[in-house]
Amino acid sequence: MATVLIIDDSPTELHLFQNMLEKAGFETLVADSGEEGIRQAAATRPDCILMDVVMPGMNGFQATRKLTRDPQTANIPVIMITTKDQETDKIWGMRQGAVEYLVKPVADKDLVAKIHSVMAA
Repeated sequence: MATVLIIDDSPTELHLFQNMLEKAGFETLVADSGEEGIRQAAATRPDCILMDVVMPGMNGFQATRKLTRDPQTANIPVIMITTKDQETDKIWGMRQGAVEYLVKPVADKDLVAKIHSVMAA
């Protein structure tokens, strides 16, 4: 069973993504900040990370950059998920090391397909 770390400052979004992924057979871990997500990723080495962009403190771009530059976590694919549907955010996220980018709200089947896709790459 693959493990997905969900990093989002919204308890509602964490719960929503966690339910979606557990119904699809994934094991989930959650973190409510970029800093906590980095700690959990280093400690647990999940198979994939879902990263919110807009968070207080360390935002998703900063957290993704740290994860992809650390040899312990560099090989974990990061999918950025945000409410912003702007091409500049997508480009910026990819430059920080994200492998994919999704816009909220995300349909269950699209999220699951994207996770399978990045884990197979």
